[in-house]
Amino acid sequence: MAARESPTITGLDLDTVAPWLAGQIDLRLPLDVSRLAGGRSNLTYLLTDDTGRRTVLRRPPLGDLPATAHDVLREARLLEAVAGRVPVPAVLATCPDPAVTGAPFFVMEHLDGTVVRDPEGALSLDPQVRAAVGPSLVDALVALHEVDPDRLGLGDLAKRRDYAERQLRRWHRNWESTRTRDLPDLERTHAWLVEHCPEQSRSSIVHGDFRVDNCILGADGAVLGLLDWELSTVGDPLADLGQLLVYWAEPDDDFTALNSPPTRVPGFASRDELRDRYLAASGADPAEVAYYVVFNWWKTACIVEDVHTRMLRGAMGASDRTPESFGVQAQGLAARAWQETHALA
Repeated sequence: MAARESPTITGLDLDTVAPWLAGQIDLRLPLDVSRLAGGRSNLTYLLTDDTGRRTVLRRPPLGDLPATAHDVLREARLLEAVAGRVPVPAVLATCPDPAVTGAPFFVMEHLDGTVVRDPEGALSLDPQVRAAVGPSLVDALVALHEVDPDRLGLGDLAKRRDYAERQLRRWHRNWESTRTRDLPDLERTHAWLVEHCPEQSRSSIVHGDFRVDNCILGADGAVLGLLDWELSTVGDPLADLGQLLVYWAEPDDDFTALNSPPTRVPGFASRDELRDRYLAASGADPAEVAYYVVFNWWKTACIVEDVHTRMLRGAMGASDRTPESFGVQAQGLAARAWQETHALA
């Protein structure tokens, strides 16, 4: 028996996956399998074998996808390349053969820690742990940006200075190819970002989705593992800082990028403290940060609108939210991105 009796797991053919895993990484059958909460892009599963050993499997979402999107094997290679320099889970196996379960996938170790996704999770942390989380995230981000892109075989890309232009083309093209409605604020902000694109002064590995709920935290608030590397590339490191600041809500915020952000609970560091810690450690120019804050409000709107579209098409399986809720969120994010441009006019 490949798996214990349980509800059907969307996206995994357990009759073929379970024997493959048993042969590759010596998991003992049968398996308990469940979808992990959080990511709205690649599908992530917790696997528990008959001895209690836990591992994590990642595969692309269901349905037709853009050619370069959701490349989980690239994500696995990135994890292997930064291991030892940045806290990440170890990659245990990769499978490029879609015949096994309908798409390529990889398996990584399960890290025993906490992912703080919402205010309830944040309230479970002691105040001193909450205070430690932000500085730990910034220190992990600085460590990532110090890794040589040549370790990923991306040295040629590191010589380029057109990261913002590439990202603007990519996300705008992705939205245009999958769009189901008009979002004028998304278009207006895109035009503003193209017009005001700054000169890139340095290159590093960029995570692309750097936020607290993409990190596994230890009991002391330290980062044990950075997750969800599918958007990683080489580019301007300030893009990651801008992303962190967009997602890092504060108690008095009237609008937030995340639906229910954990950092809205009192006791976490402020955005100013995170920015200043990063700038002090990296020596980056603070004048360039504001552009990437606008950029990341816009990019996050593109990402959420893509989730909205895929949910409408049934490509995400079961969810705790409706497609309509993501549609409303994407519209609000696009409006906030456009609003942020006015402060820089």
